[in-house]
Amino acid sequence: MAVADQYHPGEGEHDPGHTVTWPPFLLYALLAGSAIAAATGLVGYFVVLRAQVFAGDALSHVAFTGALAALAVGIDERLGLFAATIGVGVVLGAIGGRGRANDVVVGNVLAWILGLGVFFLTLYTTNHSTSNGDASVNVLFGSIFGLSLPEAVTAALIAALIAAVLLAIARPLLFASIDNAVAAARGVPVRMLGYGFLALVGAAAAEASQAVGALLLLGLLAAPAGTAQRLITRPYPALLLSAALAVAETGAGLTLSYTVPALPPSFAILAVATSTYALVLFSTRRAGVT
Repeated sequence: MAVADQYHPGEGEHDPGHTVTWPPFLLYALLAGSAIAAATGLVGYFVVLRAQVFAGDALSHVAFTGALAALAVGIDERLGLFAATIGVGVVLGAIGGRGRANDVVVGNVLAWILGLGVFFLTLYTTNHSTSNGDASVNVLFGSIFGLSLPEAVTAALIAALIAAVLLAIARPLLFASIDNAVAAARGVPVRMLGYGFLALVGAAAAEASQAVGALLLLGLLAAPAGTAQRLITRPYPALLLSAALAVAETGAGLTLSYTVPALPPSFAILAVATSTYALVLFSTRRAGVT
């Protein structure tokens, strides 16, 4: 993630002929972005279903703080991203009780994390040259057009792992999300599922930071899932639709950003996702769907 989110090709990189040639950086972005979107779409469905959007918002700030902490001590920012988001996700579940993140706990942890973020930002900018200043901007707004092929493949593999784990626990997690007490009575390990799910939310948040940045990743977690739940009431079709919408919206956003260089990729992706949600929300309300 060494190149800023606003990077776009120069004129010479466009094919002057009628045949459209996809430049490598865009193909890498589509590879990583599609995999990341699929994972966040799946995880986001349960984030919305379990009413843990506030926890997702908190973990977006954790992603920023974790990346800056890693940069401040001179290690790969992705290590800080994943360690901080997964660790804090589990802590939120443990402190909140029954494996769920309590809003009061989330609010307090969020305030503390934001303070740490300011501290690490100051530490990083004080001890490093100004030429490295783009790193904090990349963490906030993403740098998906700056991914190399190895970075894109690594991001896609990690996203695939997150998606696979989520699908493996989807059935008991759905049961626990709909009726926590009955699921516990039937022997479902509700608490451990809660911990595991929040760890997955943390991992998805760290992954999504590469696509849209820590500041905007909540939109990629919540918007496709919210749209899917308004269109389909059955859980499993809605789960798959959430992932499909996230992939389609990410692809559309990246293409739009490439076509209109003034639009940063993170903005374009979130603009497509939130516009789709707003359109579906308006349409279903007019049709009398609550």
